[in-house]
Amino acid sequence: MKLTAAVAALVLLAAVPAHASPPPVEARAYVVANTATGEVLAQQRASERLPIASITKLMTVRIALRHLSLDQIVTVGRSSSAVGESTIHLRAGERLSVRDLVKGALIQSANDAADALAAAAANGDTEQFVAWMNEEAQRLGLHDTHFTRPDGLDAPGHLSSARDVLRLARVVMHDRDVRAIVAERTDTIAGGRVLHTWNDLLGTFPGLIGVKTGHTGGAGWCEVAAVRRTGYTIYAVILGSSTRSVRNAGLASLLSWGVSRYRVGPVIESARAYAVAAPGWGKARLQLVTPKGLVRAYRIDRPLVARIVAPPVVSLPVARGQVLGRVQVWAGKRLLGARPLVAARSISRPGFAGRMEWFAGRTLHHIGGFFT
Repeated sequence: MKLTAAVAALVLLAAVPAHASPPPVEARAYVVANTATGEVLAQQRASERLPIASITKLMTVRIALRHLSLDQIVTVGRSSSAVGESTIHLRAGERLSVRDLVKGALIQSANDAADALAAAAANGDTEQFVAWMNEEAQRLGLHDTHFTRPDGLDAPGHLSSARDVLRLARVVMHDRDVRAIVAERTDTIAGGRVLHTWNDLLGTFPGLIGVKTGHTGGAGWCEVAAVRRTGYTIYAVILGSSTRSVRNAGLASLLSWGVSRYRVGPVIESARAYAVAAPGWGKARLQLVTPKGLVRAYRIDRPLVARIVAPPVVSLPVARGQVLGRVQVWAGKRLLGARPLVAARSISRPGFAGRMEWFAGRTLHHIGGFFT
């Protein structure tokens, strides 16, 4: 006999409203998001078009590595060696690996390394390279973004937004070589050059895995950073802070607040009875339990709801461990996970004598009810 399953909902954890507001931050724009789920946790002028300084180099490296291999050796041109501000003092005619130039661009934030990558990738045609950068920005949906230089130095029309920077960083961090490089605080490359990161939170903020800083007179102090936790990763972008220390403090506050929005724990308990079913024939009710628990990261400011699908009545026989239903856990409209519901014990179908005994008992019960 096929039985229709019943659906029930159970609130597992109520929302905790404490500390719901993000901390105050001195910046022209910011955004905080959980990139595992795509949830934006907080933002301020996140779509405003602003200069992003050396955060630009994330796109520069992405495009360069489409045309160059990390082990490829390139020759530094005169224009690349002449660029100013943050550099690794490249010399015209010097030969370096693409890997070393990428490290220079991402760790030291060297403008000459970024320009050398662009020139090598586009056979000296930097305008073509910038066109590729803009094409990729459109392909990625970075609608607030327009590049005019591969190094991120201030230039008319060289703009992006906190929202676009976050999206770009997420995409670039899919490259394992980039992930490894932006997590380095220091490294040594060709010519005995010792690189030092501008990312002051690396090695000091627990779980920080990158990503990229930036600073120019027009952009102020900027950074996109990522913190990895079990089951989720928090990204934060700050654009336009007044000083390096203000940027660092604001970014640390946003990352700490973002991490505090989540807990990691059991959302489905092992061996818990989430439903009961009637087996008939006078048998005791059957508990439907989860054979295995489920641990997930979940937001503390949203209730967790268990959606239980299970039959109110089951046909006999039933074997212990037999799947009879399921439980799903939802955080709003997002499914965190599911587990089957199984029979907690075996129940055999009674034989002929047992069924007759049950029928006789039911008949006497009804007769007694008639006279009372």
